[in-house]
Amino acid sequence: MEDAAVLMRGIHKQFMAVLANHGVDFEARAGEIHGLLGENGAGKTTLMRILSGFYQPDAGNIYLRGRLVRIATPRQAKALGVGMVHQHFRLVERFTVLENLLLGQRAGRGTATLRREIDALEGRFGLSVDPKARVWALSVGERQRVEILKVLYQGADLLILDEPTAVLTPQETEHLFTIVKRMAAEGKAVIFITHKLEEARRLCDRITVLRRGRVAGVLASDTATIPDLARLMVGRTFAPHLARSPVPLGQVELELQGISALDPSGRPALEDVHLQVRGGEILGVAGVAGNGQVALAEVVAGMRIPTSGRLCIGGVDRTGQDAAAIHRAGVAFVPEDRLGTGLCPGLGVAENLIMRDFNRAPFARNGLLQFRAIVESARQKVSDFDIRTPDVGGPVFRLSGGNMQKVVIARELSGSPRVIIASQPTRGLDVAATDAVYRILLAARHRGCGVLLISEDLDEVLSLSDRVAVMYRGRIAGIVTPNSVSREVVGQLMAGVPA
Repeated sequence: MEDAAVLMRGIHKQFMAVLANHGVDFEARAGEIHGLLGENGAGKTTLMRILSGFYQPDAGNIYLRGRLVRIATPRQAKALGVGMVHQHFRLVERFTVLENLLLGQRAGRGTATLRREIDALEGRFGLSVDPKARVWALSVGERQRVEILKVLYQGADLLILDEPTAVLTPQETEHLFTIVKRMAAEGKAVIFITHKLEEARRLCDRITVLRRGRVAGVLASDTATIPDLARLMVGRTFAPHLARSPVPLGQVELELQGISALDPSGRPALEDVHLQVRGGEILGVAGVAGNGQVALAEVVAGMRIPTSGRLCIGGVDRTGQDAAAIHRAGVAFVPEDRLGTGLCPGLGVAENLIMRDFNRAPFARNGLLQFRAIVESARQKVSDFDIRTPDVGGPVFRLSGGNMQKVVIARELSGSPRVIIASQPTRGLDVAATDAVYRILLAARHRGCGVLLISEDLDEVLSLSDRVAVMYRGRIAGIVTPNSVSREVVGQLMAGVPA
């Protein structure tokens, strides 16, 4: 089309046996916010990395503003007006904002001239940030604005934003949406990569949905519905529904009294944290990444020793006990890194399912593993938790992300725990697998289990939790009830602003 800022035709890209993009056609127009939607592994990032010069396609053509181009390197993409803001920022933290913006620019231009040009960009797009500030001292939202300023200053008129709201507070998200709309109003094409259905429908003009490396559909946002988008993403009709019915509260199953802890470099990670989780309750922990959530999960799981305070499980002081003792006390741990921490990738599904109890009957006798008992137990768990695997003896790394997560959850919940720590339990999962995890956590709550849900997805925390504790710089900034507080108030707490 004449107004197409970018047109990609028949794009193929294969990595070994994995076909990441298969005959993909994609178009984004000047002045348009175009959503690129799909689950983890659908091919979104691969397609955009091809457009931004990080990968070269095995087949297919790319047209920019009607002209056939070959984009061999990121430098060439930049020269053609393509800029990508990555999910993980690429800034030098010890440098100032201005120094980061000037990296890679031609020498010989006066600093005052450069400052005027940057100030003009800030004013046009609402990207206010202190040019003298060190990047390490900026909030996540401010760092993102620096990244956007950088690609605009480099002359981009086609911007790719990769999961840009994943680490933002609600207020920072709204500010970003305003910036994106201003860029589109000035005629720039914005490609907005996301897996959040409502976010795509609300912000974008059109949405392209990828599934398994192919285009599943292209929809106008004003007519697309959430069920439509979900169906295209997973390939079948799917309507997630959560029913968090009232459950009588039990005793305090988990209590942190003034817990403080250090990070691996010896800096404070937790400071004077007080929390209680009762049986029959999901206590959500919200916060921007890097505010102590990892340390909190590891302290409760016995993987990090606190420097002060008390950790009580079922009313018994367990401070300083290791992970095995904490597990025996009734704590199940679903870690955020399921492959690195939650599973042994090279072992089979069955072995991973009995990892907690491999040295006890009925799985071991006289120092020897009892494989019949292991396989029978694994088959029962596969059935109970709907784990999709062709063979319980097959290596666990061959499963999908959702099924790997179900293996972790099945193992951890098999011992009827009194406390579940679920850290980022749906990260990277498709909508169907996410819904399955939600149902498992809600069922555990209904049985009287206490659940500590740690998630950077605010929608997830607010929809599942009975109460929400907000973390900021290693402290509890506030504890709120989702039904009686707005997202804006939670966002203020996430940013360290008292509600």
